[in-house]
Amino acid sequence: MLKVVIAGRPNTGKSTLFNALTRSRDALVHNRPGVTRDVLSGIAKYEDLEFEVMDTAGLEVKGTEIEKQSTEFALNAIRIADIILFVVDGRIGITSEDLKWAKRIRKEASNKNQTLLLVNKTESIKRTNDLHEFYKLGFGQPIPISAEHKQGFDKIYEFIKQHKPENQNKNTLSTDTKLRITIMGQPNVGKSTFVNKILGQKRVIVRDEPGVTRDTIEIKTKYLNREIIINDTAGLRRKSNIVDGLETLSALKSLDALKKTDIVILIVDSIGDIEKQTLGIAARVYDAGKILAIALNKWDLIEPEEQKNKLLKLKHQFKNSFYQIIRPIILPISAENGTGVHNLMKRLFELYDKSENRAPTSLLNRIVEKLIEARQPPLSRLKRPMKIKFVSQISTKPIKIAIHVGGASDIPESYTRYLRKGIAKAMNWEQLPIFIEYKKSDNPFN
Repeated sequence: MLKVVIAGRPNTGKSTLFNALTRSRDALVHNRPGVTRDVLSGIAKYEDLEFEVMDTAGLEVKGTEIEKQSTEFALNAIRIADIILFVVDGRIGITSEDLKWAKRIRKEASNKNQTLLLVNKTESIKRTNDLHEFYKLGFGQPIPISAEHKQGFDKIYEFIKQHKPENQNKNTLSTDTKLRITIMGQPNVGKSTFVNKILGQKRVIVRDEPGVTRDTIEIKTKYLNREIIINDTAGLRRKSNIVDGLETLSALKSLDALKKTDIVILIVDSIGDIEKQTLGIAARVYDAGKILAIALNKWDLIEPEEQKNKLLKLKHQFKNSFYQIIRPIILPISAENGTGVHNLMKRLFELYDKSENRAPTSLLNRIVEKLIEARQPPLSRLKRPMKIKFVSQISTKPIKIAIHVGGASDIPESYTRYLRKGIAKAMNWEQLPIFIEYKKSDNPFN
């Protein structure tokens, strides 16, 4: 698929342009310079045109180690780009940094003549008529646009169409059909290190300090011969510890990733204990109906003679406080050296395949009948008996079981847990989220 990279110095509106082209809110937009750190990827569609858009960090000559690494990632994207959208700020005018980076882009770009110069924030007629100075950048005619108001986009689409190779084909596999895996956890537990290990390259920034990842980074890759999309997310802290508006936006992006994912790998720092925040994240994952795995990271830092007791302690802490999944996957790993990563991913692929299966209705009814024989349902608040008439599976991913009942319908949660546990054990679903819905009906076929 055609790769279109958005580049430029910080705070020129690159992320706003990315969101507008992809018709999403995937990129964080903030008036603070340097918000984008990693390379974001998304799909843009216009008429019969489809292409991949990559949002990059602001290019900086000098800066912190994180800013230098962000710039290098941006330059790597420029090197593989088919088309570059070089964005400058029409309100400020041309700057020395613009001139420096225009020269660098001409040097690094794989396609020297396929750079389109976009002068952003040119909503007013005055700014639109005052573009002659931007010719100094050496990319030909500057195109006035407003990313915020989606003005001037016809010129962008026209340029991309003109430079699209005739033999350029779409991906044979839609991103909608790929398995989506989201990496979540508290700050500085090793989420980005884990993602880089899966990818086999340094694709996202890793630093030994919290809060490095800000955006939710979506990356397509293949692991164990399986097409996947892996999401690296910002660390989640308690609300009381968040004092920065940008961190709030990052946290919301992380939680929003739950809606689109299939599997969540919750990274935990195994050196400490299972914290309430970790349990809170796990509860959100379960409520969203997603497959959950707990990865106890930094296991290589635990002394070998202490590992057995430490694993038992962490598993005990988690299971005692998190009852929703009967037998959760809790595995020790080292994202740094790769120990346990292969096994974790293999287990998750197997579990995902299992979650797509449907149970025969006759089998489910036999299972529930035996459960009821072993433990009769309690009476309702009005002392009315509950009669279970019919059981069926109504969905996969997540697994939902409909139980048609007659008589009382206010089933205690304790009895629902009993049924869920019994069904899960009988169907070998103990590591999957299972939901039970009661339907009051005289005839389940009505």
